[in-house]
Amino acid sequence: MTNVVSWLEAELGRVEELARAAGGDAWSLQEHPSDTVAVYDSRREPVVYDEGWPSEAQKEHIAEHDPVSVLRRVKADRAILADLVAERHLVVDGDCWFTCPAATEDRDGGECCDDDRRGGPCDCGRDARVGRRVRLLAQAWGWTGR
Repeated sequence: MTNVVSWLEAELGRVEELARAAGGDAWSLQEHPSDTVAVYDSRREPVVYDEGWPSEAQKEHIAEHDPVSVLRRVKADRAILADLVAERHLVVDGDCWFTCPAATEDRDGGECCDDDRRGGPCDCGRDARVGRRVRLLAQAWGWTGR
């Protein structure tokens, strides 16, 4: 799962950089009387300029994916990723024999007292659950399982 988390963090950083370079909150889509459309960056220079482009659907799509919206999604997905990674393994208060073997005192607030299981693979479902959700989030950003 670590490689998916690293990939996702890098992809969120790349997309954030692109959105900031595109002008952040100083971006606009403007129509002109001659049916030409220009997309302007923060310096008010046209980025795209063509007769009859974009269509109404394309204009709506561009407006929905302006840098401000992208930055808002990046921030929210970073919070989701941090929440997923911070999820703890099962720690059973009062009966550490049933605590997940992957749990540690520092990370989860307790550890398994069965010497044969302690430090072993997760058996509480946390790793599988978090891994599945991180992969789903990464797929939304283009991760293909590399």
